[in-house]
Amino acid sequence: MLFDVERSTIAGRPALTVRGELDIATAPQLADAAEALLASSPAAIVVDLTPTVFLDSSGAHTLVTITRRAAAAGTVLHVVAPRANRPVRLPIDLLQLDTVVPIVDSAGEIPGIAAGHDAT
Repeated sequence: MLFDVERSTIAGRPALTVRGELDIATAPQLADAAEALLASSPAAIVVDLTPTVFLDSSGAHTLVTITRRAAAAGTVLHVVAPRANRPVRLPIDLLQLDTVVPIVDSAGEIPGIAAGHDAT
């Protein structure tokens, strides 16, 4: 399966959409893309795992690292991981990742950006 991290905009925020398998071989690519996005000091970012087909512990660890890096930068982070995407939600639920990483079921659950704050 091909892997890709695409930059886009979701809910008015800069986003990274992850396609393919997020595992030990591909997690560094997501980490690099997130670091590059955070370097622009956005107010908020989204990581969209909707089209992701697999998540292992390396991918989960990368999500925790991105969460910590975003918090340190003062950037609000949301990770979209639909419950219907079982190959991704199962490890998230088993690892209780939602206690550390801000997981939402859909982009519609992402709160609007406060007035006066730009997402980019």
